[in-house]
Amino acid sequence: MHCPFCSAEETKVIDSRLVAEGYQVRRRRECTQCHERFTTFESAELIVPRVIKTDGSREPFDERKLRYSIQHAVGKRPVSEDDIEKAVSHIIHQLQATGEREVASKLVGNLVMDELKQLDKVAYIRFASVYLSFEDINEFSKEIDKIKDLA
Repeated sequence: MHCPFCSAEETKVIDSRLVAEGYQVRRRRECTQCHERFTTFESAELIVPRVIKTDGSREPFDERKLRYSIQHAVGKRPVSEDDIEKAVSHIIHQLQATGEREVASKLVGNLVMDELKQLDKVAYIRFASVYLSFEDINEFSKEIDKIKDLA
């Protein structure tokens, strides 16, 4: 790894530790020439599949859209940013684990619903009402009854 300060090619690793629930390695490095220290993060480069929309169009997976959807659903609910990040990471990991190059948007939506169901029941109902396109109060009631049965 080149030193970001003097561009020397030789650096040595001083310390390594697992971060991000074991999905990344944090390395503390020191340049052998200028002796400046810096941190690098190493993670496996796994491909996140493209998303096939319901209209048949395809688009690259957008982590920002995923995070926004979850944040919007949990708005003003007692859910920490850390919990949101864990949910986003878990969904991405599940998508990568499929080994597919493309996945249906329905799979992504179902993964979001599963995560929200565990995070916050109200956020789950908020997301489900849009995602499942509830038409009337009876559909809300049915979904709420399903959640009550799980509790």
